[in-house]
Amino acid sequence: MKLEQLKSLFSLLKTSDLYGRYITNSDIEKCLKKTPDSISSVVGYSVEQRPIYCLRFGKGDKKVLMWSQMHGNESTTTKALFDCFNLFLTNNPISNSILDACTILVLPILNPDGAERYTRLNANEIDLNRDAQDLSQPESRVLRNIFDEFKPDYCFNLHGQRTIYNVGGTDNSSILSFLSPAQDEQRTLTTNRKEAMTLIVEINSMLQQVIPHGVARYDDGFNLNCVGDTFQSFGIPTVLFEAGHYPNDYEREEVRYLMFLAILKALESITKGIDISAYNDYFKIPENAKQFYDIIIRNAKLGEDSNQNTDIGIQYQEKLIESKVEFVPTIEVVSKLDDFFGHKEIDAKGQIVKNQHNETIKVTNENDFVLINNEKISLKP
Repeated sequence: MKLEQLKSLFSLLKTSDLYGRYITNSDIEKCLKKTPDSISSVVGYSVEQRPIYCLRFGKGDKKVLMWSQMHGNESTTTKALFDCFNLFLTNNPISNSILDACTILVLPILNPDGAERYTRLNANEIDLNRDAQDLSQPESRVLRNIFDEFKPDYCFNLHGQRTIYNVGGTDNSSILSFLSPAQDEQRTLTTNRKEAMTLIVEINSMLQQVIPHGVARYDDGFNLNCVGDTFQSFGIPTVLFEAGHYPNDYEREEVRYLMFLAILKALESITKGIDISAYNDYFKIPENAKQFYDIIIRNAKLGEDSNQNTDIGIQYQEKLIESKVEFVPTIEVVSKLDDFFGHKEIDAKGQIVKNQHNETIKVTNENDFVLINNEKISLKP
């Protein structure tokens, strides 16, 4: 799979109807109107009776099940999926080889109520990724029914992660992360886990050419309530994909392209056949750490009487305001942050830092800007 060719294809295939962080059923329905009716169907309904869509591609023996926006506010992979769909609908050697070998079933927004509210949870305030055993929610039952009927050979669980993650203690943002979930308390390295690990090794090998040192893996602590752990326990190789933060890409349009690459690479690897002898390289991928703030103001004084400099950690709170996600800078911590990194760093050089109301900085304050020595400094992305 040639990266330059994929990059050129992506510029032609990128779905213009999907942009930014707020992606709902009404957005993907615009895209579905442009696809053949035979490809898509409604396979169930959410708590609030929004349709859950399913798309089918290919005619091959290797069956792959994917779903995105199980958490309603994790929309990047949905965008990447529709970019892949555009490729699948073209007469192209890459897509042809995949679709000849695979049958692909995709639920592009599993949690449409959460997507509408831009929340992680569904309308009953349940985390669908902790409902794999109880199956208490209609969305969970839709996914399980599809799983049981389709009998996939592979599962792709597509998510998004916060900007707090970094790669293995370094100052590199965790741009994409992956996991081969455990399937028991012992984290046994079964054949299906090794298959999922080898898929991740293949994906990582390609991504290192584009985002060197920008890929991490999650800790594989076992939780049978999680969908990935449950499907893995059924003996089906399952891969967790996490779209993270690319520098200055808060709308996650750059990461969308990288996820497009990751999904296609995984499918290509399945098409060619997986040699699990390479699974050990999975453990060479650094684990995720949580050492990032969106902004760190270093060497700040909080008042005239302050004798010591401190640091101010700021995180963007994502708020849905008039159908748009706004990034609201919020003071998370005031402390020395020597072991942390900022996606943006501001050196106050020992000057007094005050909030936008010319008052002392306090944790939980929301500030579009701060005053450093009475100079306005914007905190917006």
